Amino acid sequence: MTLLLMLAALFALIMINVPIAVALGIVGVMAMLITQGVDILPNMALVLYDGATKFPLLAIPLFILAGAIMNSSGISRRLIAFASALLGFIKGGLAMVNVGTSLFFAEISGSAVADVAALGSILIPAMKKKGYPAPFAAAITSSSASLAIIIPPSIPMILYAVMADSSVVQLFVAGIVPGFLGGFMMMGLAYWFAVRHDYPVEEVFQLKRVAQTFKDAAWAFLLPLIILGGIFGGLVTATEGAGLAVVAALFIGGFIYRELDWAHLREAVIDGAIQTAVVMLLVAASALVGVYLTEAQVPQDLARSISQFTDNQYFVLALLNVFLLVIGMFLHSAAAIILVVPIVIPLINQVGIDPVHFGIIVTLNLAIGQQTPPVASVLVTACSVAKADVWAVTKVNIYFIILLLLLLLLVTYVPIVPMGLVELFYR
Repeated sequence: MTLLLMLAALFALIMINVPIAVALGIVGVMAMLITQGVDILPNMALVLYDGATKFPLLAIPLFILAGAIMNSSGISRRLIAFASALLGFIKGGLAMVNVGTSLFFAEISGSAVADVAALGSILIPAMKKKGYPAPFAAAITSSSASLAIIIPPSIPMILYAVMADSSVVQLFVAGIVPGFLGGFMMMGLAYWFAVRHDYPVEEVFQLKRVAQTFKDAAWAFLLPLIILGGIFGGLVTATEGAGLAVVAALFIGGFIYRELDWAHLREAVIDGAIQTAVVMLLVAASALVGVYLTEAQVPQDLARSISQFTDNQYFVLALLNVFLLVIGMFLHSAAAIILVVPIVIPLINQVGIDPVHFGIIVTLNLAIGQQTPPVASVLVTACSVAKADVWAVTKVNIYFIILLLLLLLLVTYVPIVPMGLVELFYR
């Protein structure tokens, strides 16, 4: 009952346009005041501070800044040119370029919104100019951008690892196969659309053109090697890898490509600071809710109630998938992770579900939530760039959402898909 009342209060505040971080803070403060009195007020500041100063969280502003620097230094444009030379000869090739570039950009930014903002501003106008309908251009840009939170490095995965006390590196590894599998499935669906609607070929395949664009983007290809190679090789932590990403992006954009001037750097820093502030306010506010729920034993009571009803892992996962899909429709991924994960982790542990496996399930559910109105942060961003109606885009995007749901079922019930590499390298 306590949990339901808190959720009801939270959604009521959100529906009247109270910012999610503020709504979380209000719910947490009121719950603690009602149950523990005004004497608890001095401790709330400490809870807020402790919640937002955990070491792994430092990776979030650094990855956000690295992505913002990439957007300002010509790296995104070079990646698109190479993908176009490689895939543009296929029917509907520019749609495949869109997916292929998102796959690569995802390995650096870790943010779906950053992905769609950076690539969509270039690819969506190009697709419309080539004759692709605006709703299709927005739909494939939006859906492929959501791969950014499945493929490492992923900001939602970092948040999940902190909330679930799990391994960031193992989560990154577990996301590799599902992320690229989802990308290839999207390419297949894009080809089906292209054949059905006679979308154009982008350019004739020329090996010389592939070599030229590869050479031009060669320095950009070093970024994922530096980030992921260092993390997976055990040379750096995820947080240190994020720092390396910033340094590498600054060096490549400023000294190699020479397109990162002070004005662009200032813009990138401000953009990164704003995005970071949004996430960290959510983290701090959620700490109040988390402390109250823990002290009230709400997660343990929920786990006990469900396990008394069923201890079947598959049924529990089905229930949680439905719950997460609904939550993802109304909350941004960071807020959903912060709110839900501390509540359900005791249940996950009790029925014997691997926390790393569940982390990929959570991440994929929230990737789908980024595509489903009413919130649909990534979809709305793509629609804004494409100047297309959200519902017109959703009619096309439903095909990509179904594809992501099929991927979710595969990840949920065939654990070898996400966990194969984890078992091979870490267990």
